Amino acid sequence: MTAKYPSVRRRVRASSLTLSILLACAATPAAAHEAAASDDAGAATSAAADDAAAQAEGGSYGGEIIVTARRRQETAQDVPIAISVVAGEQIDNTGSFNVGRLTQLAPTLQFYSSNPRNTAVNIRGIGAPFGLTNDGIEQGVGIYVDDVYYSRVASSTFDFLDVAQIEVLRGPQGTLYGKNTTAGAINITTNQPTFDFEGKAEVSIGNFNFKQAKAAISGPLSDTLAARIAVSSTSRRGTIYNVTSDRWTQSQDNIGIRGQLLWQPNDDLSVTLSGDWNKQDAVCCSSVFVRTGATQRPLNRQYAALAAAQGYVVPSTNPYDRLTDLDANLNAGNEIGGAALRVKWDIGPGTLTSVTAWRYWDWQPENDRDFTGLPIVTKSQNPSQQDQYTQELRYNYTGDRFDFVLGGFYYYQRIDTQGTEAHGPASSRWTLNPTSALANNPAVLNGLTAINTQYLKNTSAALFGQVSWKVTDQFTIQPGVRLNYDKKDGFYQRRVFAGDGTPVVFGPTDAITVARLGVFAPQEISPSFSDWNFSYDLTATYKATQDLLFYATYAKTFKSGGINQNGVPSDAANNPILDAATVKPESVNHYEAGVKAEFLDREVTLNLTAFRTDIKNYQANVNNGQFGVLRGYLANAGKVRTQGVEFDFSARPSERFRSYVNGAYTDAKYKRFVDAPCPPELSGGTTVGAGQTPGAPGRPGLSPANCDISGQRLPGVSKWAFSFGAEANAESKLFGQDGQFYLGYDGSYRSRFSSNPSPSAYTWIEGYSLSNFRAGFRTENGIDIFGWVRNAFDKKYLDQLSVGPGNTGLIVGLPGDPRTWGGTIKASF
Repeated sequence: MTAKYPSVRRRVRASSLTLSILLACAATPAAAHEAAASDDAGAATSAAADDAAAQAEGGSYGGEIIVTARRRQETAQDVPIAISVVAGEQIDNTGSFNVGRLTQLAPTLQFYSSNPRNTAVNIRGIGAPFGLTNDGIEQGVGIYVDDVYYSRVASSTFDFLDVAQIEVLRGPQGTLYGKNTTAGAINITTNQPTFDFEGKAEVSIGNFNFKQAKAAISGPLSDTLAARIAVSSTSRRGTIYNVTSDRWTQSQDNIGIRGQLLWQPNDDLSVTLSGDWNKQDAVCCSSVFVRTGATQRPLNRQYAALAAAQGYVVPSTNPYDRLTDLDANLNAGNEIGGAALRVKWDIGPGTLTSVTAWRYWDWQPENDRDFTGLPIVTKSQNPSQQDQYTQELRYNYTGDRFDFVLGGFYYYQRIDTQGTEAHGPASSRWTLNPTSALANNPAVLNGLTAINTQYLKNTSAALFGQVSWKVTDQFTIQPGVRLNYDKKDGFYQRRVFAGDGTPVVFGPTDAITVARLGVFAPQEISPSFSDWNFSYDLTATYKATQDLLFYATYAKTFKSGGINQNGVPSDAANNPILDAATVKPESVNHYEAGVKAEFLDREVTLNLTAFRTDIKNYQANVNNGQFGVLRGYLANAGKVRTQGVEFDFSARPSERFRSYVNGAYTDAKYKRFVDAPCPPELSGGTTVGAGQTPGAPGRPGLSPANCDISGQRLPGVSKWAFSFGAEANAESKLFGQDGQFYLGYDGSYRSRFSSNPSPSAYTWIEGYSLSNFRAGFRTENGIDIFGWVRNAFDKKYLDQLSVGPGNTGLIVGLPGDPRTWGGTIKASF
């Protein structure tokens, strides 16, 4: 058996396929061929393949894992960072083929998406504000693919393409990575070209007409030139049926291709040219009716009365019937791609790395923003085009007593957006006060259209560095610094037209014009922001024994300031409040301490982390509840704090069984936010004046202008989150082939969380647990056949809840995937 499945205690090469410290997956000798994620592509020899197979079998269960989290190759247990490492093999085996599904394996990773543009990826509850995306701010969680920064979070909705491993780094990473990231980073490494011929293919089918195919091939073109090409395609019928359009929505329709050329004239120099193209064309994105809740609006302007007045009835009041009747066109056309040139040159005592990249993003959406089957908002779309250019230079040195990384980073981004929002014949009756005669005149708002034009020019430059000083063989001090410059220039213009094409402008005081301006108000602003920032961190590490590491970190960092790209509030004279056009940088103080330990000849691993992050001037999304006055704008909350404890445990008592349990307790709160948007139960009434008291839900009346939500929880964050699993296998034969039968289980749990920026009684999502199973047979020569079921017990749960516009009390949601099942055949050579 040892010859077939080498011991997991062997140290593997840095280029081998690595597997998660914290996560588990089925191991397969086929990983020997999938493991060619080598920076030294010539290392993909059969010996390295044996090492990769050993690592794939044991990584989560006690084997040593090589990572590049600190821009150098070292074992994960020696890295003083809270880190999860997920292998490409695990992604395939668990069906975690994008960031959204990865959250079921990584408890501290949060992912929310109403469509690809309006997507947020957070770590420990922070990273991006909850709600509609605003292009004018940065992401707090950086996504990197082969050292290239992906600025558009929409990239997280695409399938992983020929991935060797994914490292999820928790906590600030600004002194190691090109773009400053205050919450963490997702570092994705793809399989690289090899000078040995190899390939792999995978086909999966399942219910809901699920079809997925992946393939990759790699090999030499000459003694110094190698190439690799990979393709992936995923399609699935939607899970929500639209009774109006007679179509299934929330479908999957992804295709991607990635090609790489490696030139390696000698052992000291490697040059890799890569390009990728990815496209989504899903029928997306819809929602279902969940509930209604009382607001401060008069009863005749709340959902029940408004729906009854137009004879409107939803197709189902049970969200798990998965029925919707949205009447506007739905589309989520999403295309992303680019090219990169990476040069690695061993010069002097270290390695110089240059990464030059260009990326683009093309977003073509169509939405229904009234969340009903009535023609209230008949068009809502904000197509965007983005170009991004980055250049990173980095020099790495590793010595006996000193290691260091010194780098520079330049980034330029241009985004252009052309928005259109139009109202239909049902809008007057729904939107205007029913006591007004205008509410009974469909022509008042029918055809009312807002045309938005905006652009953003975003420039950033930085110098960063980190030094590790081995004071003794056991004690290491690691300081890091970053000097950063950011500049943002934006433009936002909203023009408003009546149904007959007549411009709607301020000035006229007739009732119809005033009513139209109450829905769409013209505005033009040109916000700008620029600032220098200096950040630093310090980590102390104590290696008590070969298998026991203690570390503590302090980081003083920042998240760049931003500009409002979706408009700003206006004053009483209808002039834009320019002070609201920019938001201040977030000021971050981060504290972390941890221990990494291995026991019983490294067959048991236990890692513990405690952390606290204090953020001043937290960048939050603010919405005013109206249809089109503002889609949402950015503002600074006074102070936010997130703190918690994480643990990661894995055990492998024998080669026949392995298990893992990972958990996180996260306490994320607004420490001070005194002028936050109010939750729906306190919104929609006449603004409170001095000495007046807001009404109570069910007794409409007065609403506060703002609410104090200090002490309340941040949205989207569960206090408790766990992932757990196990696999058992037995040696056997099938059709004369030596191999293993195996049975694997992966489960996850998260406690209740808020799905609204200001916590509301109407938008709490209750906790839930999901269970996934797989069973199959894998051979020594690279064949793996298995069946799988996700959400095996068909748990009914909600991914997200949203508050309908207009403060009517409508709450809609997105149900999570039901039980899915299928089979997969994989082969590698």
